[in-house]
Amino acid sequence: MGVNQITANALVQQLGGQLRGDDVLITNITSLRQANRNDISFLSNPRLRTEAQASRAGVLIVTEKSAEILTGRTLIVTDDPYLYFARVTRLFHPRGRPKAGIHPSASIAATAQIAPNCEIGAHVVIGERTIIKDNTRILAGTVIEEDCTIGQDCFIHANVTIYHGCQLGDRVELHSGCVIGADGFGMAWDKPNNQWFKIAQTGAVVLGNDVEIGANTTIDRGAIENTVIEDDAKIDNQVMIGHNGKIGAHVAIVACTGIAGSTEVGAYSVIGGAAMIGGHLNIPPQTTIGAATAVSHSIKESGHYASIFPLQKHNDWVKNAVHIRHLHEMNQKIKKLELQLAKLTSHLTDSQE
Repeated sequence: MGVNQITANALVQQLGGQLRGDDVLITNITSLRQANRNDISFLSNPRLRTEAQASRAGVLIVTEKSAEILTGRTLIVTDDPYLYFARVTRLFHPRGRPKAGIHPSASIAATAQIAPNCEIGAHVVIGERTIIKDNTRILAGTVIEEDCTIGQDCFIHANVTIYHGCQLGDRVELHSGCVIGADGFGMAWDKPNNQWFKIAQTGAVVLGNDVEIGANTTIDRGAIENTVIEDDAKIDNQVMIGHNGKIGAHVAIVACTGIAGSTEVGAYSVIGGAAMIGGHLNIPPQTTIGAATAVSHSIKESGHYASIFPLQKHNDWVKNAVHIRHLHEMNQKIKKLELQLAKLTSHLTDSQE
């Protein structure tokens, strides 16, 4: 159970930071605009200082620099207000604990092993030889096929599908509709029969500890080796990760991204929404890929990469698009002009001598 209310002083004693001002009773967490005298909010973006000054929040979480202009307010001063605010949200809204037991409508294979303190919801299906470890919650309609291992303290929301042989570490959270371990898109062209021949996908998916997978995201099983998502990777909704891929530890991938098979994304990288990354590529650690960026070749040096045009009026975009279509032709003309200019300059120099 989370707290219903807490004083600012008690909050600081529990989470750290420095309290300045009155010891306000906090009963709710909300935005700067909606906050009232018993609410707590935060300021992490300096551009919102004017909004923070106008806010009626009883307590504001701020940096030392912001505290200098927010005089006469109750403040909690910390190096990282956003992280502090995140911890406050967990204090008020902690992760639910399992209600131990198996719903009568669940279908559990005889050889499955389920820890007695797990929660198994209505119409859950668990296959042969699958192991579910301590304190894990599996909500209604989820299907976990045979030979899977689900670690401790996992939270699998309703209507998740985990194919055979997949492995989840501890404290993994899978949101509704995600599919772990479907077949990778592996085909060989059968010329004599004029059709595709499907390659058996014999690998699995391995999720490390503290991985979170968003709603309706799909992670394909490996063709031969496993598809691996390392510890603390966070993957948003509607992301697709192809077979044999490797997502490094602490990587964050935003919604609607597609990563083709056998691509490796290094640790601590951030992939923006709707980015498209080709197959058999390497993204080095601590790399940021901007939203809607197309990555068609491996990146050799860590950094921030993007390949999209800024927003502009449609008429301007049409005019610029016309020129983009002729870039190669324009480049050839510029090279010819540069060559002519070089010859002319050389001729003038010779004549002056």
